[in-house]
Amino acid sequence: MTEKNDMPFHNWHRPFFFLMVIGYVLSSCVSQRDMAYLQHAGTDIASFDEAHLEDYLLKPNDDLFIQISSLDDVSSNVFSGTNAQQSMQMGVMQAYGASLVAYTIDKDGFLHLPVVGMLFVQGKSLTQVSLLIEESLKNVLSQPVVTVKLVNRYVSVLGEVRSPGHFTYAKEKMTIFDVLSLAGDVTVYGNRKQVILTRNEGGENSRICLDLTKSDILSSNYYYIRPNDIVYVQPLQKRFWGLREFPYTVILSSITTALLIYNVVNQ
Repeated sequence: MTEKNDMPFHNWHRPFFFLMVIGYVLSSCVSQRDMAYLQHAGTDIASFDEAHLEDYLLKPNDDLFIQISSLDDVSSNVFSGTNAQQSMQMGVMQAYGASLVAYTIDKDGFLHLPVVGMLFVQGKSLTQVSLLIEESLKNVLSQPVVTVKLVNRYVSVLGEVRSPGHFTYAKEKMTIFDVLSLAGDVTVYGNRKQVILTRNEGGENSRICLDLTKSDILSSNYYYIRPNDIVYVQPLQKRFWGLREFPYTVILSSITTALLIYNVVNQ
């Protein structure tokens, strides 16, 4: 009589243990929805307004590469501090090499140039500084043309990316996806819904949380990276297992342990 009464109990516990193990494994996995960028409900073409990118305003300790040319080629060389060949190679220079031929804005916001003297440039854009220098040179050079480039364009990428580090870039418009590609993209353990952007503006640090799985990031004011931004990809609480790294050994071990516990309890 005792054995007959225990049979239904045993039959009910057997699938329970299997369901418990399967539930544990599935709860540790991440769905495809957590991995895909720029998700959109429809399959048609979606349009988004272009993200707004304000002009970068110069700050103390910023390094500027300044190229000045005019009809008086010989006279204009005094401003460059380098020959024409070096100037042409500016686009392919590394950050350190570029800084050697750059002018640094001092702590009070002034730029010191030969002949021109001191110019207050803090809070001005690169275009404004270019026009300011051109205006200052009109009585010195014939039809001066000034090109101003920001040398210290850096971004730091940390967290769950393949190659975290401190990167230099030259593009005027650098997107959050461009930056992540520099770091080798987010790993399978990175939370694409919780990407933290740290930015300093006007002496104030801001922490912005970005969800890269949503398409509306394309029109966000934080779609474009600013110099000296920090991007941190938070880790997932759950882990995603691809086909090659699926934990078959863990599953089999868990099932074996569950069956062993089951047999011990029901002896």
